Amino acid sequence: MNSTTAKIGTAMVGIAAALAATPALAQDGNSAPSGLYVQAIAGYEGVEVESSGNTVTADADSVVYGIAAGYDLSLGGVFVGVEGEYSASGSSTEFPDSFAGARDGLESDGQYYLGARAGVPITGAISAYGKVGYTALDTRSFTTAGSFADVEDNATGFRFGGGVQLDLPGPLEARMEYRRSRYGDVGGDVGDVTTNQVVAGVGLRF
Repeated sequence: MNSTTAKIGTAMVGIAAALAATPALAQDGNSAPSGLYVQAIAGYEGVEVESSGNTVTADADSVVYGIAAGYDLSLGGVFVGVEGEYSASGSSTEFPDSFAGARDGLESDGQYYLGARAGVPITGAISAYGKVGYTALDTRSFTTAGSFADVEDNATGFRFGGGVQLDLPGPLEARMEYRRSRYGDVGGDVGDVTTNQVVAGVGLRF
């Protein structure tokens, strides 16, 4: 997981630098964000699969992309909101020979998220927030030889994360976010799946 952690850190530094380079574009004011919004997101995803008993692991890296929508309510110096998201990555992990379950790999497909978030304005048009909620993951476990039928499964789990967002001119806004999702009992005999994502988003607030 050291390489995955390093990639997450590099991605966060790069996105943060991009946001920091645009302060002159931001609107003035320290008000908390409010209203409806929709955003397109894209970034990095690291996937780790653990066998039952956590004795064997496999991991993969991928690009992740998707769309998010939600509503924020300003309470003066803070804001609270609800958010839904769909993302896809196509990450494909290959298991070591010692992996239980008689399958060669696991593909992660769509992830669905519904949760809550809360945050505070930091300075100017920049706000920081945290989020937590329910998430579901579509997966497909497979064998390269085709000796077993592919097994498709939907696993449920828990996501937490946080980020910063920046008001841009007009209705535009941008965000940088890290989130971690954990799914249990994937595919019956595969084990647990964890995804770490660093994403940037650009969208409209209504």
